Amino acid sequence: MQFDKRGFSDSELVRIYTELLRPRMIEEKMLILLRQGKISKWFSGIGQEAISIGATLALDADEYIMPMHRNLGVFTARKMPFDKLFMQWQGAKEGFSKARERSFHFGANEYHICGMISHLGPQLAIADGVALAHKLKKEKKVSLAFSGDGATSEGDFHEALNVAAVWGLPVIFIVENNGYGLSTPSDEQFLCKQIADKAIGYGMKGITIDGNNILEVYRQITEARKYCIEEQKPILVECMTFRMRGHEEASGVKYVPKELFELWGKKDPVMNYENFLKAEGILDDTKIKAIRDTIQKVIEHGIAIGFEAPKVVADTAEEMADVYAPVTAMPPAPTTQGTEKKFIQAITEGLRQSMEQFPELVLMGQDIAEYGGAFKVTEGFVADFGKERVRNTPLCESAIVGAALGLSIKKHKAMMEMQFADFVTVGFNQIVNNLAKIHYRWGQNADVVIRMPTGAGVGAGPFHSQSNEAWFTHVPGLKVVYPSSPADAKGLLIAALADPNPVIYFEHKALYRSISGLVPDEYYGVEIGKANVVQEGSDISIITYGMGVHWAKAYAEKHPELSIDILDLRTLLPLDYEAIGEAVARTGKVLLLHEDTLFGGIGGELAGWIAENCFQSLDAPIVRCASLDTPVPFSIELEQNFLASARLDEAVKKLMNY
Repeated sequence: MQFDKRGFSDSELVRIYTELLRPRMIEEKMLILLRQGKISKWFSGIGQEAISIGATLALDADEYIMPMHRNLGVFTARKMPFDKLFMQWQGAKEGFSKARERSFHFGANEYHICGMISHLGPQLAIADGVALAHKLKKEKKVSLAFSGDGATSEGDFHEALNVAAVWGLPVIFIVENNGYGLSTPSDEQFLCKQIADKAIGYGMKGITIDGNNILEVYRQITEARKYCIEEQKPILVECMTFRMRGHEEASGVKYVPKELFELWGKKDPVMNYENFLKAEGILDDTKIKAIRDTIQKVIEHGIAIGFEAPKVVADTAEEMADVYAPVTAMPPAPTTQGTEKKFIQAITEGLRQSMEQFPELVLMGQDIAEYGGAFKVTEGFVADFGKERVRNTPLCESAIVGAALGLSIKKHKAMMEMQFADFVTVGFNQIVNNLAKIHYRWGQNADVVIRMPTGAGVGAGPFHSQSNEAWFTHVPGLKVVYPSSPADAKGLLIAALADPNPVIYFEHKALYRSISGLVPDEYYGVEIGKANVVQEGSDISIITYGMGVHWAKAYAEKHPELSIDILDLRTLLPLDYEAIGEAVARTGKVLLLHEDTLFGGIGGELAGWIAENCFQSLDAPIVRCASLDTPVPFSIELEQNFLASARLDEAVKKLMNY
């Protein structure tokens, strides 16, 4: 292994050695503790340290890094206190995640590190969002994301690189090619000669380097950083390396040919660099021992503190409180009735006024710029706010959700338009595992709104008509809103955009231009989590939301002989349980109505809560009215039969006849 020390002073070379040695010594200690049964699990990066250390040292301290399992060197080079790191690994509350996360699945904004999730690929898109924030602020900064060779087979890898290339984002994508994805060798993962060869397909630069040569890694990442900033382009850096341990210690290494260990053992990054420094007369055994002794003292001290950390005591109130970031500033309540507006006009106005209120708000979505979006919600926005803030996206839903989270990490707000709610499935992982959980995991808010044009009734068939809101009400950390009126559509959207938490905002396509109502002209909010009593009654209570509100109102108008109470939930997560209980008490007979299919719909959860908490108020069994448990059919006749409205009369009569 050849080391090129040009441009480095002796003190710098020693500093690099110290940083390289530190994670190796920590890992050696962790493996001893693992064998002693004092720790439970470990993902080893022995043999790959030069990549983490070289890359981290090449960046400014305030540039974000998105590390993976085997990037201990990122955390140590960023000077995270070892005692707190050890407490994190031990699941102590004094770690970085209040005992809620494992090993390296955490982040810390103080150290400009964004923690991984187990799905690996989503990290890359977050780097896109961070880099986009740098680009918008004209900062000469980059973001850097790590990936293993196995993760390059994931769709998130493709999407993140494609978005970075198309948008010209200063991102360094590092692939640690150690030859295996757990036990699967690279030739069963991909057939290209080098992973860096994939870069050309995205129109970006790609290079392959020796990942075990610390000076080469440092120099190449330094050059890559300069390139990304000057050219405002991403780069793919493939680092050839090898892990000398198993995927994690329990998996072993029987699947790896012995000769590979012999070959790569000779390329050990720490041993080779140490020998080089000794040969150059920069270090000797005495100096090396002194460095080792200093590091060892820190390790032993940190472990002692970690083992003395108090046992975690569960606090249910604290656990629940940390699911959401606190909302510190609510938009004002409306002061006027306003003017008549269509549902879609109210959404557009709420979005426009929020863009004026928050200069850091960025809109993203397919065709939302000059074209104005599939439903023309953002028509004219480019002229008023520019293409930097109103951004057309490639068809990369997962990457755009991830980029939105990256923007949030850099104190931006982001709105993504999911062209149809049905298409959310291809971005589902980012929403339910990244956006929703990140505040609970390590205190990072996700200031992201995803607009979801939803619902049937327009003959659009199975893939443009689904009501999939119930999928998200089961995910702690998300807020789910679903307005039924123009005034609520504007006020809830404004509130969602002001909220620092991820909000899934459903808007029914059939309501866009079919209903109108008075909408206050000013900037105002409708509180998330508060239901609305549409009308009071004494015979039955219909609890519903979205299109169901209009079905209920139409039915009540057709049946003046019935005194029908209608509660519009407006927010599905969190629910307004107080208003639900009051609706039950007003009539004693409850009909739960929603457009979603019956089985697994939110009506089942509502029925369970009412039965458990309001049983004394009930005069009849709870009745649910929902759409058929089939995909949404295309034919208008079949679609009308599918919808819950086709069975509303039957459901009301069943309840009234009890």
